[in-house]
Amino acid sequence: MRSIGRTARRNFHGAVITTTAPTYHWSRLRNQGIAWLACVAVLLLAIQANADVASQSKWHPIAAAHLDTVFVTGLEPIDWTVIEARFATNHSYFSHRRTSPVYALLEPIGRFAGSDPAKAIRQAIANKDALKLRLASAKATSIAVRYYLDRARGKLDRPSLAVGDVLEAQAVYNGLASHVRKSDPKAHRALGLAWLDLATDLRTGQPGAAVRHSFNNGAQTIERHLRSRFEDGVPDFPRGPPSGLPPDALIAEQNPLPRLVLNFEQRGIDERKLFFVAYGDMLFDSPEIFGEPARSLGISCATCHNRSDINQRFYIPGLSARPGGVDVDSAFFQPNANDHRLDPLDIPSLRGIRFTGPYGRNGRTASLREFTRNVIIGEFNGPEPTPRMLDALVAYLNEFDFLPVKQLDRSGMLNNRASQAAKRGESLFQRPFAQMGGRSCASCHMPSSAFLDGRRHDIGSGKPAAKFGRDGAFDTPTLLGAAFTAPYFHDGSLAKLADVVDWFDTRFNLKLEKQSKADLVAYLETIGGGEQPFETFDDTNTRFRMTFGEISVFLSTLDTLIPARDEFHADLLIRTVARDLRADASGMWNTRQLARVHQLADELDHLGRAIASSKWNEAERLWRRYKKDEERHAAELY
Repeated sequence: MRSIGRTARRNFHGAVITTTAPTYHWSRLRNQGIAWLACVAVLLLAIQANADVASQSKWHPIAAAHLDTVFVTGLEPIDWTVIEARFATNHSYFSHRRTSPVYALLEPIGRFAGSDPAKAIRQAIANKDALKLRLASAKATSIAVRYYLDRARGKLDRPSLAVGDVLEAQAVYNGLASHVRKSDPKAHRALGLAWLDLATDLRTGQPGAAVRHSFNNGAQTIERHLRSRFEDGVPDFPRGPPSGLPPDALIAEQNPLPRLVLNFEQRGIDERKLFFVAYGDMLFDSPEIFGEPARSLGISCATCHNRSDINQRFYIPGLSARPGGVDVDSAFFQPNANDHRLDPLDIPSLRGIRFTGPYGRNGRTASLREFTRNVIIGEFNGPEPTPRMLDALVAYLNEFDFLPVKQLDRSGMLNNRASQAAKRGESLFQRPFAQMGGRSCASCHMPSSAFLDGRRHDIGSGKPAAKFGRDGAFDTPTLLGAAFTAPYFHDGSLAKLADVVDWFDTRFNLKLEKQSKADLVAYLETIGGGEQPFETFDDTNTRFRMTFGEISVFLSTLDTLIPARDEFHADLLIRTVARDLRADASGMWNTRQLARVHQLADELDHLGRAIASSKWNEAERLWRRYKKDEERHAAELY
């Protein structure tokens, strides 16, 4: 969906975490009476048999590090670099962090335990022993739970302060809750009740023997189980690729939202008149075209290629070297396509994709249709798409246009609106260099051809499999829109356009002056810029209004699908749209109409059941009713 307005993502357990929720800082909660409210909200979830503990606050760093470890060590190959960073550093990639890395947080816990729980973690990482690392991380997490419970035990003369430590202990326990639930559902429920009893007794009781006795009973129940399972015993962790995302994965879209430029809109054509384009638009936003686990995680084409551009925030530890990239040929998304190489690729922009073939970072596929099919089947484990689905997706993709650049003429040359620095950079860009075999930058990035040549070149940015291997060649990327697509190169290894200029200067020994480098950067920023790169919103022109308008366009394809009695494609549409409508409703500003949106979603469910039962006359009636209700209330839905 073009607006990509959802604010939720799924964690390792499959529970929804709302990214717009307030963030609770554990150190503050210990000293605030409102900790009780947060604690109860979290603990009530703990007793649910069909879900793991999930709060709307950030994960505790120790719990997050453990779950990240379980996830990454379930992949093949294992990214040991990200595991080491997860414990030893406070890197900005990790969204669940404090001022100190996890190793530092474990130091006082080690003093409590009488031994350093981090030592076994360090040793397992050094030896690249996945099983021992999982066991050491689980043991450290269990000890941390007992440490915070012991701190609470020392504050029972002031129960309101002890609640904060209980909350912290339970937050650390979240890292183990999934394993407890899956291996022993009965124990999972018992522990959830024990956590709830702890907080309840501390909040409602007065200092004294009764509170101490009750607390010790609940705490000892938790401590005994954790010691038995994770410290004295050997927990049986699941083998093979994980099925969900870990806490530090982030697949939400960036803000501000990239502006989508579509050719038919520039021509003033209503998308409702373009069946294949409108249906392809829906498919681009639909997780239903992918297989597991992408489908259950809500991942669609639009998740990575946000409004035809890139999702610079996309990050999955073990699969991404940095935000904005992912290893798509790994065991996680498609086990059968795992190439057993840790080679995350920078997510490419799809702006102007009809001009940018061949496709794939290494230019491996000439046909956009073939490449699209491979993404569905070969990368995200989806079922074979129908010819109509591929027709629709390619029709939609072919409408993606570049952002307009007012400083460029039709031949790709700078006009009088460009700065003098950019014009000097243009001259350098077109100058042949002997060190580059007599070629210029423009030899490959041809201004008259969308700044690309449709070929592959080995410039030394990759690592061939063998000394004289030829697999270091990559597709020439367009430079249009490049100002908004950092980082750069196939692996996203260069953060800024200035870094790209420095890389070429060093690689080919160009010996550019400082001013020349600055001019080249000015040129790249100019041709890589664009008018109105981001969407703007106000009190009524909200993200939800944009989303609702797009859903209306998607549904307009039923005017073709229902008369054609096309059950398969109509059902796929309804399953996608009804889910999106409910999910996006959480972002409405006009909350008075929230119930109306859910009513419309219910109508779509009824319509979907009629289609699935081949009750086409009923489907036609329900579709007419939905269109009338949508038209009646659309102005109020924002």
